[in-house]
Amino acid sequence: MGYEMAARLAQGGGDVTVWNRTGAKAEPLTRHGAKIATSLADLAACDIVFCMVSTWDDVRQVVAGPKGLLSGKGKLPRMVVECSSISLEGSAELRALLNERGVELLAAPVSGNAKVIKAGKLSFVCSGPKAAYDAALPYLRMIAPAASYVGEGELARIVKICHNVFLGVVT
Repeated sequence: MGYEMAARLAQGGGDVTVWNRTGAKAEPLTRHGAKIATSLADLAACDIVFCMVSTWDDVRQVVAGPKGLLSGKGKLPRMVVECSSISLEGSAELRALLNERGVELLAAPVSGNAKVIKAGKLSFVCSGPKAAYDAALPYLRMIAPAASYVGEGELARIVKICHNVFLGVVT
């Protein structure tokens, strides 16, 4: 899903630098104008960093691991937009880790999959500082036509869980 999100962001005119644990998977994004980072620390100079991985352990490693986004000594991003489906506890821990370093977290789990993204029908539900949402909104809209702000903290994670439960009930 991260590939399709990055492709839409680049195609929408965003100045995109990408990193993937498997570097070869990111290479095709250069056709859309994206630049390839050689390390996560290289992304720290970016104002806004989007994160889309599989699990909370992956998020923690990518952001706070020994070679993670926060591992460098220099500039850090203004905010991380975390799009993975992680737990409330993981999201709160991530928010604390980032806030300790002066980085804002916008929790932005998605509804959809790679095919939905490609079709231009993805949606975000977002929570965190309202100013962070407002700053990220032009980029969110490059990726998806729908982005909803639901409040502070981890409320987006709760809405995502409710959405998934609802889908399970009606399907």
